[in-house]
Order: sequence, then structure tokens, then C-alpha cells
Amino acid sequence: MKAAAGTMDGIINTVSASIPLTPLLGLLKPTGKMVLVGMPEKPLEIPPFDLILENKILAGSSIGGMRETEEMLELAAEHGVTADVEVIGADCVNAAMERLARADVRYRFVIDIGNSLKDSDEASHISE
Repeated sequence: MKAAAGTMDGIINTVSASIPLTPLLGLLKPTGKMVLVGMPEKPLEIPPFDLILENKILAGSSIGGMRETEEMLELAAEHGVTADVEVIGADCVNAAMERLARADVRYRFVIDIGNSLKDSDEASHISE
């Protein structure tokens, strides 16, 4: 984090938990912008000096429509931005929720519904 301090023009913060914003704001260049798209349950502590002294911007945005999503994905692909995810089957959702409650999650969960449904269909054909 120290090596990256003051190097970013913008951050899209997708975290849906109350986390300290000071370290993330420290990554921004003067006049940099952080956009919050995650929805924490508890209010965030916003350190005003971290924003005011270097004219940084903190904004929020709800998820855009299809066009905005396509533009974002195209931009990410163009710049090689990817996400680390943990793919789980639909049968693992309860365990995933328990892990979320324990804060035992390193990446976002992606539920592979397509293969879960396919596995379910195959199982129902086998049992017939």
C-alpha cells in the first residue's frame, strides 16, 4: 500500500462492509475520486481531512444499466482488469453465507447456477 500511495486517479470500491477508508483514500492522487458501489450495513467513517487537504472526491453510485455495464466490461478488458472470484455450486450457498458471517472470504463468491442446474437435471434423470 505504501508503494502505491498517491498513484491512482480513481478507485471503484465494491466492498459491502464497513471498512476504514483512510488507506484507500491514501492511494488516490490529489483530485482523485473514489466511487462507492458496495452497500455496507453500517455507516462509514469518512475522514474529512483525507478528502479536503488534497481535494479528493468521494461519490456513490448504484449499479448502472446494461449499456453502462457493457462499457465498464469493455474498459476493464481493454486494460487487463480482472476479478478474483471463488466459484461455488448452488448447493454451497449456505456454507458460503456462514463464511460471509465469519468474514472468512478472500474473494467474491460466484454461484455457478448453470452447472448446478445441469447437475440437478442429470441427477433427476438418473433417479428416474
